[in-house]
Amino acid sequence: MDLKSIRTFHLVAKHESFIRAAEELNYSPSAVTMQIRKLESDLGVMLIERGKPFRLTEAGRLFREQSLPLIRHMEQLQVVMRDWETGEAGHVRIGATEPTASHRLPGLLKTFLEQHPRIQISVDIADPPALADRVLQGDVDLALCTSPETGEELYYEALFREPFAVLLPEGHPLVRKAAVDADDFRGHRLLVTPASCPYRRKLEMTLQDAGKVPTDVMEIGSMAALKYYVASGLGIALMPEISLEPLPPGTVVRPLGGGLSIGMAIGFLYRKTGSPFTKAASRLYQFLAEKLRHADSRRALEQVEG
Repeated sequence: MDLKSIRTFHLVAKHESFIRAAEELNYSPSAVTMQIRKLESDLGVMLIERGKPFRLTEAGRLFREQSLPLIRHMEQLQVVMRDWETGEAGHVRIGATEPTASHRLPGLLKTFLEQHPRIQISVDIADPPALADRVLQGDVDLALCTSPETGEELYYEALFREPFAVLLPEGHPLVRKAAVDADDFRGHRLLVTPASCPYRRKLEMTLQDAGKVPTDVMEIGSMAALKYYVASGLGIALMPEISLEPLPPGTVVRPLGGGLSIGMAIGFLYRKTGSPFTKAASRLYQFLAEKLRHADSRRALEQVEG
């Protein structure tokens, strides 16, 4: 008993005609007859009474009723597999670091899923070393993060730069400045993320290069919480601009001065070898690459025009 014969039987029963079923299937009537006879032989029962008018046997009516869910499921499965083959269905697992995961991905993924409603997406949020390990293990298809130690098995593709700004409590002396330079940090407590955070490392390297390493530093374990510690008046912070939205009450943002340029490169991380992207993952990769590069180019143009 095969699914082709079962489907043929359902079409014969639907049209109450071997000839009309054959026309729909683009078979010869004799081929349809042979499939029905083989199905009856496999089941060991007669499904269709011989002669006219067309009538199903009692076994035929029972078989039609019980096999209908199977036919419907197979039709749905064919649609799913066809969509998978064209990239319109599938499950994509993407990793991301903060603040990209909270501030950039939600809106982009909403737009993508509106365009491709049969694709499922899982988002894994972690730091770059953890994401690199998950990409290597095949637990995520690709990741959006800063560049980790990639080794020979991973490829990193930079997409955009995450610019920084200075967040200050209202009433802080530096609020009077139009922009904040490295010299201005002297004498003010600097709030920072943990040492393992790539943004913290980038900040320290930049300040060291400028010869202005702050001595009064307070470590806060979460970038998302950092701005609320600034709002409480505990200190000032250099943070990715996008993570400042929404701005907490009681805080003020100032840009960095020309002598203090900090920007973190964010990009895709994926395996060089092994299984290539599924077509659904490839669709998401292309969509995000286009949107994120476009946003970075637009921001750069605004800075030039400004």
